[in-house]
Amino acid sequence: MRVTQLPALLAVGQAFLGTAISYDLPVAARIDGFESDSTAVIYNKTHPVLIGNDGGAASGGFHAFAINNSGSLTETKHETPGRTKLVTTAHGVGGRDLIITIAQPDSFFRLYDANTIEQIGEPLARTLGDWSALCVWRSESSGEQYLYLFGKKQAVQFLLRPSHGSIEIVEIQTFETPVEASSCAISSSTRTVFFSGDDNPNIYIFNATESTQPPDVTVFGAAEADVTGLSVYVGKKSDYLFVAQTDIITFYDELFNNLGSVTLTGDDDIEIEGLNVYQSETKLYPAGAITYAIESDSGAGFGLSSLEEIFGNFKLEVNTAYNPRKAPCNPKPSVCSDCSSNGFCETSVSSDSPTCSCFAGFTGDTCGSYECRNNCSGRGVCVGANQCDCNEGWGGLYCAFKVVKPLAETDANGGDGDDPAIWISPINKTMSRIITTTKSEAGAGLGVFDLTGKKIQTITAAEPNNVDVIYNFPAGDKFIDLVYAGCRKDNTLCLFEIHQNGTLAPISGGTQPTKENYKVYGSCVYRSRATGKQYLFVNAKTAEYLQFELSWNNASQALETTLVRNFTGGSGGQVEGCVSDEANGWVIIGEEPRALWRYGAEPEDDASEGFLIAEVGDGHMYADVEGVTLVEGPTADAGFILVSQQGVSAYNIYRRAAPHEYIETFTTVDNIEKGVDAVTNTDGITAVESGTSDEASFKLISLGDVLSNDLLAELSSDWDPRS
Repeated sequence: MRVTQLPALLAVGQAFLGTAISYDLPVAARIDGFESDSTAVIYNKTHPVLIGNDGGAASGGFHAFAINNSGSLTETKHETPGRTKLVTTAHGVGGRDLIITIAQPDSFFRLYDANTIEQIGEPLARTLGDWSALCVWRSESSGEQYLYLFGKKQAVQFLLRPSHGSIEIVEIQTFETPVEASSCAISSSTRTVFFSGDDNPNIYIFNATESTQPPDVTVFGAAEADVTGLSVYVGKKSDYLFVAQTDIITFYDELFNNLGSVTLTGDDDIEIEGLNVYQSETKLYPAGAITYAIESDSGAGFGLSSLEEIFGNFKLEVNTAYNPRKAPCNPKPSVCSDCSSNGFCETSVSSDSPTCSCFAGFTGDTCGSYECRNNCSGRGVCVGANQCDCNEGWGGLYCAFKVVKPLAETDANGGDGDDPAIWISPINKTMSRIITTTKSEAGAGLGVFDLTGKKIQTITAAEPNNVDVIYNFPAGDKFIDLVYAGCRKDNTLCLFEIHQNGTLAPISGGTQPTKENYKVYGSCVYRSRATGKQYLFVNAKTAEYLQFELSWNNASQALETTLVRNFTGGSGGQVEGCVSDEANGWVIIGEEPRALWRYGAEPEDDASEGFLIAEVGDGHMYADVEGVTLVEGPTADAGFILVSQQGVSAYNIYRRAAPHEYIETFTTVDNIEKGVDAVTNTDGITAVESGTSDEASFKLISLGDVLSNDLLAELSSDWDPRS
């Protein structure tokens, strides 16, 4: 993958930014109550429909809304395959219009008939990964339709085609991208794929091609601010690129000339993403409408605005005759029977016979044979193109992961669970507690469960993300246990006292500030064995770590904190999970898109360079690197580091002792006998870890099922966190 700049085009675009006209654009229709990222539209002369994802509730899925002439959005259907981030539509595939989604719990594509909104067949083409953008492209040459799916600095191209009365999705190729795309859009007339990443003003492009050769990625230009959404309006002569930047939508031509912008009005603190365009005429919207996911002071959900004001004010050419179902009159097939319909037929002047360029997983001169990546890791049989039938006890990506069944789960609690911790009772270990976080607005706070998973207590907190336990903290003339979390809603450090019966209670000084303009994300704790001082780590998505000393003020009888260190973790990519190793004086952090790192945890330790424990792409580690935990042994060298990998719903195990040898990867499967489902889209993890309900639950897994007897023998069942 090669990334190049286009300085001439970029200079032209920037030259227009200061002079382009801007107008206000009101929200014409809106519906709230949904945590959303993306929108799509179904073209229908009489009943156009807006489709939006539901990434909030665990049941999630997507919602369908009628675009009414009354100026409102009316929900007509809600499908619930699980929390869903991505949704798009394709028109005229085998005579059908389709809604295409990927549910996060199982990573399967699902197809729905856009007219009835009923699922077509079974879920298909499982794509393990943490995916962030999805676009459809119809070739104006062949009429074939393709999907581009974006994830962690990679994209996958699929062919979407009729097959035996149904629809199939066939993987073409996977290639690298310079950023994790958060939005994408495609111009069919120029065969251009546009995409952008979070917290990034750059817009990247590559050519949409019917080829298995990875495309060259170029920087098309830079918007004035970070891009939050992209959409293409198909014009009569040329297409327009719509670029959202928080509450502003800017319009560009095919040379990235800035044609003007609008600012969304109707509420305070508006943020939009997931742009899409409905460019057909309706009674209320004669020039069509632009749709988006919206969040503001009024809430979060979906909205739309009239295109008439945009096109009228900026004198752009309206094209309501656009037909997304239009196929080429004389299609030139790109996929042919000479290549077993499993590859592209490429002709050359030197030969009358076509040369086959096989799709991913197919091989041979005519693409008539199949193969599997890594030969199913030697633990299974290849039964189709990159499809493995794994031996018992193995699963995940090409049979590379050990499979484990969870033994129990906590009661469901809250809409967006993230991270667990385990508090060990000083009275009786059977009275120990599992403490979990709910980081979304609905039910935000901490949950307390016994070791069977029964809910004991919930306590409100300001959207805590990660949670950790502090033992034997000196508070005046007594020692207490505390629970600590970084709270995202008000960007504070949240602390509660843990009573001996395992319940939580507010404590004086339990809400501590961070610093101005700092946005809290992840957190963990560390107690120095050299000085006995207690420290709190907190991080931001920007990889900025703050380290605070926690102390007790005898005069005010309250907790207080002092900032003692500030550093950048990893290589500057988004961070969240971390854990301390007090015996060795380390803090171990996960950089989500890249690696697992180790730093000295004392305030005076040099944090200019960390020790790289493992890196995404090293053959064992996959993005996103999320929760990190430590399994203690009897000595500072004994024990294991466990890290969760959200993109593949799996966990890696490394030795605690440097250089941190990789041990194995495990994933979970349904425990049908006990009625406990698998862990999917894994996030936080503790020494025992965290389908589809409206609330999240955390799974309990036996270390005896994860580690071999020889590895278990290296641990200590007598480990006491208070010693």
